[in-house]
Amino acid sequence: MAYRSRVGVAGYVFADLREVLAKASPARSGDYLAGLGAGSYEERMAARMVLADLPLRTFLNEALIPYETDEVTRLIVDRHDRAAFPPVSHFTVGEFRNWLLLDTTDSAALAALAPGLTPEMVAAVSKLMRNQDLILAARKCRVVTRFRNTIGLPGHLAVRLQPNHPTDDLKGIAASTLDGLFYGAGDAVVGINPAGDSLATMHRLWQMLDDLRLRFDIPMQSCVLTHVTTQIKAIEQGAPVDLVFQSIAGTEAANASFGVTLALLREAREAALSLGRGTLGDHVMYFETGQGSALSAGAHHGVDQQTCEARAYAVAREFRPLLTNTVVGFIGPEYLYDGKQIIRAGLEDHFCGKLLGVPMGCDVCYTNHAEADQDDMDTLMTLLANAGLSFIMGIPGADDIMLNYQSTSFHDALYLRELLGLKRAPEFEAWLARMGIADAQGRLRPIGDTHRLLRELPT
Repeated sequence: MAYRSRVGVAGYVFADLREVLAKASPARSGDYLAGLGAGSYEERMAARMVLADLPLRTFLNEALIPYETDEVTRLIVDRHDRAAFPPVSHFTVGEFRNWLLLDTTDSAALAALAPGLTPEMVAAVSKLMRNQDLILAARKCRVVTRFRNTIGLPGHLAVRLQPNHPTDDLKGIAASTLDGLFYGAGDAVVGINPAGDSLATMHRLWQMLDDLRLRFDIPMQSCVLTHVTTQIKAIEQGAPVDLVFQSIAGTEAANASFGVTLALLREAREAALSLGRGTLGDHVMYFETGQGSALSAGAHHGVDQQTCEARAYAVAREFRPLLTNTVVGFIGPEYLYDGKQIIRAGLEDHFCGKLLGVPMGCDVCYTNHAEADQDDMDTLMTLLANAGLSFIMGIPGADDIMLNYQSTSFHDALYLRELLGLKRAPEFEAWLARMGIADAQGRLRPIGDTHRLLRELPT
């Protein structure tokens, strides 16, 4: 079905809904790489005007990727909660934007609506929103999850402690982990990206983190970010696995490039649940996503990269994760060219995920060949913290020495706490006070070499 606009002398004709969405997107290098981006500012505005006038119901009647050939499309269609949709069912996309920004549209209304929204709906409305709109609407969305502590409460910000090492050296990883704990980081998860694929090495990583947790009674969860099949095997062999990790995307073919299917993710979740390791809740999954992943796999089906990313959140939502992390600038400048594009993408991803009911964090990051720097990351993390982000990354010096990219540091989280009065997960904050690492207000205390964490650690 063609969509027409009467902007300009000749007007514009868009071949189908995919083209409307792609041409309405803010400019980004990935869409131009795919040949999908608007050819001019006028064409982009024409597409946005068409999009603003489209009824939201359009997205229930016209699939971007055929139902018959894509299991993510089938998941989106089959899981759509028609009973939750009526509050907005009569809106156009433009009217939906206006409703989201009303003072009377509160957190309870958005939580009730989430099952009635599809990723294509939230991607569409995000394309009509300014950055401040994305921040304001996302701030009203509350998604709270639990495993050994509570993530996503209003006025709180958690940190994923990422103690990677280029040779998976246990002492190096332990040193970075302690460094992070002394800076009050680690309440989201202590998550290690292993450099190698040795299951024996990964067993040692899982065991080391669990020994640390048990010895000092830390209300935290750990994760080793290897392929989901390796984690299932590790669970079968008795490894102390807390969260099961997997990178996911928004199309069946893109997920196949990661070596996963929805059935495999269900198997992994059941394996993790069978261990019963959560003390406060059963959110056992940790997902990572990123704009451009479908395109980089040749699996985008002519759909723009931001809409593909929003579809990944339907996959995440299905498995009730503790954490979902958009690794926003990691794929590189071919997909998000510079700081401006990275900032916009981070705000879009956070908004879309939260509106769909997904617990969202962000790896505020860039690769060294992108036209971006740490000032851009300061801007994005400050905007996201104001938007109610669940967690950011904590990496020594913000420089990951194994993955070779730039992210955020333990100190960056301290800046956001000081600026905005943000607290850690309450159970973790109480542990920091018990250990003398922080005071009752959550401010860090001086640590000497006689501190219990150092004194009682095994050699």
